[in-house]
Amino acid sequence: MIARTWRGAVRREDADRYVEYLQRTGIPEYRATPGNRGAWILRRDEGDTTEFVTLSFWDSLEAVEGFAGPDPTRAVFYPEDDSFLVERDLEVAHYELID
Repeated sequence: MIARTWRGAVRREDADRYVEYLQRTGIPEYRATPGNRGAWILRRDEGDTTEFVTLSFWDSLEAVEGFAGPDPTRAVFYPEDDSFLVERDLEVAHYELID
C-alpha cells in the first residue's frame, strides 16, 4: 500500500473555508478514484497561517496515477487554490506502508 502526502498553508482566517473547499474538491476525488483506500485532512495553526496536509492511502502507485495523472509526484491543484494558498508544495511524497 502507498501513502501519499501533500502540504500547503492558508491565512489563518481562511482555514475553515479551505477545509470546506477541500471537502468539495480534492478529498471526494481522492475517494472516488479506484484503488483509493481513504483520504484525510490534517491541520495545525502556525502563527498567522494554518498548515494543511492531505493524507491518502492507495493500493499501488498505478492507482495514484488514476488520480494524479502520469507523473504521480506532481501535486494536483484546483481552480480556487490560488485564492487560498499562501504556501504549497508542488510535489507530493509517497511512502510504502509497511505495517
